[in-house]
Amino acid sequence: MKFRTHLVPSLLRTLKVHQFGRRLFLFPALVMLTGCGRSPNMGGAGGPPGGAMPPTEVGVVTVTPEAVTVTTELPGRINAVREAEVRARATGILLKRRFEEGADVTADQVLFEIDPAPLQASYDSAKASLAKAEATQEQAQAKAKRNEALVKINGVSQQAYEDARASALQSEADVLAAKAALETAALNLGYTKVTAPFSGRIGKALITEGALASASEATKMAVIRQLDPIYVDFTQSSAELLKLRRSLEPGKLPGVSKEEVRIALLLEDGTTYAETGRLVFQDVSVDANTGAVLLRAEFPNAEKLLLPGMYVRARLAVVQPKAITVPQRAVSRDVNGQASVWLVNAQNVAEARAIQATAISGDKWIVSSGLNAGDRVIVEGLQKVRAGAPVAPVPFQAGNSNAPLKSSAATANP
Repeated sequence: MKFRTHLVPSLLRTLKVHQFGRRLFLFPALVMLTGCGRSPNMGGAGGPPGGAMPPTEVGVVTVTPEAVTVTTELPGRINAVREAEVRARATGILLKRRFEEGADVTADQVLFEIDPAPLQASYDSAKASLAKAEATQEQAQAKAKRNEALVKINGVSQQAYEDARASALQSEADVLAAKAALETAALNLGYTKVTAPFSGRIGKALITEGALASASEATKMAVIRQLDPIYVDFTQSSAELLKLRRSLEPGKLPGVSKEEVRIALLLEDGTTYAETGRLVFQDVSVDANTGAVLLRAEFPNAEKLLLPGMYVRARLAVVQPKAITVPQRAVSRDVNGQASVWLVNAQNVAEARAIQATAISGDKWIVSSGLNAGDRVIVEGLQKVRAGAPVAPVPFQAGNSNAPLKSSAATANP
C-alpha cells in the first residue's frame, strides 16, 4: 500500500485532538510514511541492484618463473681416497717398528725393519755366483776367439771351433742368469725395510717386534689411508638421478659446470662441515635390489676431521633457473594425493586446476605441470571460493596474511 504526501496535514490535525497523543504518535507515524514512500524495487544504499551479494574478495599471486634451489639430502659414508695394507714381502724376524701409531707418514718412509741377515747371505751368494759366471764367460770367449783364427789355417778342427763358440754363448747366458739372481737377492734384501707406499695416516701396528713376518703368507703389518682429500660415497635412486642429470645439463646452471657442482656435508652431531665438495664419480650400474646408484663426492680434509667409516648426510643443491612456484598454502590434495589449486580466470571467475607439485623450495611448491606464467592463483579466502563463482581478486600480501582483504573499488571509494 502506498500513501501520498498530501494526506500528511489531515493526519496531523487528527493527532492534535489530544496533545499527549500527538507527542506520542507523531514520530512513529512520520517514520512509517517515510518508509512506505520508498519503492520496493530499490536496494540498500551502495548495494548492488536487486540486493545481489558482492563478489567474494580473494588474495591472489601471479605466477612468475623464478630461480629456485632444490636441496636433496642423501645418506653417505666417508671413505679414504687411497687405502693400503702394508704386508711383509720378506721373511724374517721383525726387529724394529719405526713409526708412531696414528701419525702421518710420508711416501717411502721406513715403517718396519726385518732381520736382514739371511737375505744378506743370499745376496752375497748371488754376487759370488755372478763373479764366477763372468770369469767363466771370459775364458770361454777367449778360447772361441783363438779357435776362430786356428780353424782358418786348419790348426783345429771345425768341430772344436764350434764347441768353443757354443761354450762362449753358454757362459754369456750364465752371466745373465747370475745377474738376475743377484737382482732378486737385492730386492729381497731391500724388502727387509718396509716402507710406506704413499703419504697418509697410519693406524696401529698389527705385528710386534720379535714376531715372524712371512713373505709367503703376506703378513699384514699396518694400514695406511690417505685422508686429504677424502671421499663421501652416497646413494640416490635412479629416478632422482635422472632428474639430477637433466638439471646439470649444459646451460641449465649459469656459469657452473657439472664438475663444479658443490655439495654440503651434515655431520653426525648435526653440524655442517666447513668445506664444500664436488661430484667426481657415478657408478655405471644400478643396484638391482635397491634401485639406487652410487655417487661419490670429494672434500678437502686438511684438519683430518672426516675419518673413513663416518656416517654423514650429503646435501646436494640443484638450481632451477625458471621454475614455476606457488605458496604451499595455495595447494590442496585429495584423498588420492592429487594436488590442485584455485585460479582466477580472465572473467574473474574461480576455477580449480590439477597440478603436479614435485618438490619444495622454502615455503613454496615447485610445479612441474599444470600452471603457466601469468596465471592468478588464489592464496587467501579459499574457504569462500566456489567453482564458477565470481570473485574480486586483490594482490596477496605475504607479510600480512591475517589482515582483512581490501578491493581496489573499496580503496578508491571509501
